[in-house]
Amino acid sequence: MVWDAWGSPSGHKPLPESIRGLLTQVFGVSADAATRRDEGDVPLRASALSPDQHAGLVAVVGSENVSLDHRDRLRHAGGKSTPDLLRRRATQPQDAPDAVLFPGDHDEVAALLEYCSAGAIAVVPFGGGTSVVGGLDPARGIFAAVIALDLRRLDTLTEVDTISGTATLGAGITGPRAEELLAEHGLSLGHFPQSFEFATIGGFAATRSSGQASAGYGRFDDMIQRLRIATPSGTLELGRAPASAAGPDLRELFSGSEGTLGIITGVTLRVHPVPETTAYRAWSFPDFATGANALRTVIQAGANPTVMRLSDEAETGLNLARAGDIGGGTVGGCLAITTFEGSASHVAARSTEASNLLAAAGGTALGETPAREWEHGRFSAPYLRDALLDAGILCETLETATSWSNLADLKAKVTAALTDSLTAQGTPALVMCHISHTYQTGASLYFTIVAKQADDAIAQWAQAKRAVGDAIVAASGTITHHHAVGADHRPWMTAEIGDLGVEVLRAVKQAVDPAGILNPGKLIP
Repeated sequence: MVWDAWGSPSGHKPLPESIRGLLTQVFGVSADAATRRDEGDVPLRASALSPDQHAGLVAVVGSENVSLDHRDRLRHAGGKSTPDLLRRRATQPQDAPDAVLFPGDHDEVAALLEYCSAGAIAVVPFGGGTSVVGGLDPARGIFAAVIALDLRRLDTLTEVDTISGTATLGAGITGPRAEELLAEHGLSLGHFPQSFEFATIGGFAATRSSGQASAGYGRFDDMIQRLRIATPSGTLELGRAPASAAGPDLRELFSGSEGTLGIITGVTLRVHPVPETTAYRAWSFPDFATGANALRTVIQAGANPTVMRLSDEAETGLNLARAGDIGGGTVGGCLAITTFEGSASHVAARSTEASNLLAAAGGTALGETPAREWEHGRFSAPYLRDALLDAGILCETLETATSWSNLADLKAKVTAALTDSLTAQGTPALVMCHISHTYQTGASLYFTIVAKQADDAIAQWAQAKRAVGDAIVAASGTITHHHAVGADHRPWMTAEIGDLGVEVLRAVKQAVDPAGILNPGKLIP
């Protein structure tokens, strides 16, 4: 990915004139694109790695796999949240890892962790670099040096079991490459988060990722059958059967551990045959409450589409539900998207059942075009965020989840907290929301926030983030549904799991990482 924005250069496009005019009218900004710096002009803090430490790392992975290069260090200096990108554009020297390492297999990862634990070097695992919660900050903690451990060379499909429907993949394989490798065997994983094009198998596991097709295929942690994990204390091989009563499931402990307890090097996953066909259906509901009730009816009836999501009135009106068609024709009310994958007979039966339920719950069928448009642009929204940042607009996202009975209250309180905080800072805000994932007992809410950038936009968002984090906890939502904890959500972890829960995590950390080198400052308070 490019160093100061999301994704690849080909994905970046100027804002349409209609959007630029709207930004000028609503937020009073010129909407002129900012001048971008060359990455070679960005000052980095000097590497703190000693010659002896450098030599020790080279001894493990070879000189060609230890980089002190300015470009490599800059591109591993954090993730892709709005604060990350604002920091990247600042003029002062940037924090960056002191070196970037590229191990080639599990044994090299394990040997590096052993060396860094003995030598007091902090280690930040790095997959696709898509974290939006500070999960990749090159924090040193108590250590003098920190390295980024880039897992891109762990990129092989090592086993396919077509009878059991499983496949074992290296942690460094990206979403698209995983689909390519599996397609050679007629299989698919079906995990398509917005970060799909760049994020990795190991990253999906380490953050408890949830893809856009989770209504049909489940979250990534639902797909995990086995994990191979390197820790400073040794190797863990977790998962012997689809289910077990052999004590607590340790796969659950390391899924979502964000590189703080170990580095996931290989994952065995549930896979399925490449779908024979896909059906697309879009719906309009008069208001968000009606639409949410309709989605609940479908999911609780067991008529799950593969994809099912609902945008509120504001998001529907601005067409953010269809990022590839920003500024195009609008849909009234609240737009819902459904898709159905599988065999022709299965898709026909399931789409008919779900469509009957949605219509009975107040939905108006819009045909397939809006759903196809959404799928075409479903990975494009971060590019729009970057264009807005260039135009002087603060744009950020956050997500939470709660029970169906608490959904409306949580949405109202999150919206109010964001609006009130940003308005109090002199920057009127637009807050949009959609239901991104559904469950029998509840759903997630994904918010997009747009406001004029203040002089100190990082402080501006930090204040709003504190307000909304407190509001989420007070309204009984989870502090994160699928973005993970990282450094950004860490202040609310004690409220999420309690003091004793924090002590449990610290005890596990002490067992597997007694020196505390793994991803300091993330997840565990």
